[in-house]
Amino acid sequence: MHISRRHFTRGLTATAFAGLASCGSFTRATQVGGYERYGALLPDLGGLIDLPGGFTYRILSQFGQIMSDGFAVPDRADGMGSFAMPGGKIALVRNHELKPGNSDEGPFGNAAGPVSNIYDRTKSTLLPGGTTTLLLDAATLRVEREHLSLAGTIRNCAGGTTPWGSWLTCEEDTTRAGNGVTKDHGYIFEVPATATGLVKPVPLTSMGRFNHEAAAVDPRTGIVYMTEDRDDSLFYRFIPAVPGNLVRGGKLQAMGFIDGTDADTRNNGGQHFVTGAWKFARWIDLDTPESPQDDLRTRGAALGAAIFARGEGIHFGDNELYFCCTSGGTAGQGQIMRYRPSRYEGQTAERSAPGLLQLFFESTDKNDFSYGDNLTIAPNGDLIVCEDQYSAIVDNHLRGVNRHGEVYPLARIRVQTEPAGACFSPDGSTLFLNLYSPTRTLAITGPW
Repeated sequence: MHISRRHFTRGLTATAFAGLASCGSFTRATQVGGYERYGALLPDLGGLIDLPGGFTYRILSQFGQIMSDGFAVPDRADGMGSFAMPGGKIALVRNHELKPGNSDEGPFGNAAGPVSNIYDRTKSTLLPGGTTTLLLDAATLRVEREHLSLAGTIRNCAGGTTPWGSWLTCEEDTTRAGNGVTKDHGYIFEVPATATGLVKPVPLTSMGRFNHEAAAVDPRTGIVYMTEDRDDSLFYRFIPAVPGNLVRGGKLQAMGFIDGTDADTRNNGGQHFVTGAWKFARWIDLDTPESPQDDLRTRGAALGAAIFARGEGIHFGDNELYFCCTSGGTAGQGQIMRYRPSRYEGQTAERSAPGLLQLFFESTDKNDFSYGDNLTIAPNGDLIVCEDQYSAIVDNHLRGVNRHGEVYPLARIRVQTEPAGACFSPDGSTLFLNLYSPTRTLAITGPW
């Protein structure tokens, strides 16, 4: 997300049915872009989000509605994960990218809020960042419960799901204790999808203290890959001492290249990293992951780690992962990287068969693809990318990118905010999506 962002301006049963009643209606098609996967986008009579024919949306949750626990739905909804739950249910764990000074947009308003299971506070208020959890009926998408699940953090941006059923929520902030708050920030926290209330906030310090953006877990190894939202960011991996038990610690590393050349992937001084080309990866150990000076990226770069332009959304697919570099490329409009782990990933033997990084896609035209951020993989194998730019010239879209690197518009956001948190239901029939501010969480169905 942007370091400085422009910000625009239930009762359980009532909220659930009100959300289901808020569905999109569409009129005559308009052409957007060249290549089309599902056909042209149709203007939404509700003025919220244009979708192709055959697709519809409904609003599940909105900023300010009262949740099941009595708190209000917070604003600035960002990354989100979807989980299959017992009894035909779906859990959505949703981030809220709030910081000190945003109390009026948080779950407590100006009230005191709960007194336990809060990570941090200022002198006068609880920190409003954290996560909320929605429990849905998978068949009807009716919201059965909605509650606060993590509180007291700063700028919970993106994150990632784990194979063991939890959401890794990432702080995109490195505020130190004493600077208006009582604890250090810049950590990942784990929120079980099964939580029915506020979880005990435990910072996973071994996973690094930096401007965290998103995380993805390789289900084969339990290794966690992480992006960093900085202009000179690194790409990290965390090898847990005990796979599936991140609080037990592990080893933090940053990616470099075996040949030692072209360590700067940003291409902002000309295209040195060629689209489609693969490079053999090596992984560099990083000590002092708590990084009191917020210098992991500079220390890593000095050791030969590759530099990326604002690493953001990341998603693990079929034995490979993709991540966005929001402002990368010769046009500065964004890149998508693809990483294929070694069959010996995280082991000594990976030196003989290293992982591979590819510049999968680089935008040359802001009208086709601009500032890709959160991303996920659709049932048909295409990438679904959320754009994150604030401009009066170009609207934010959901962009599809097929395996050939062809880009198409999947949705156009009709209000001045970004789409975020794209994730599919466990059966692939529904795309869940956040509109950042004011918070609206949508369920989009169609011929995926």
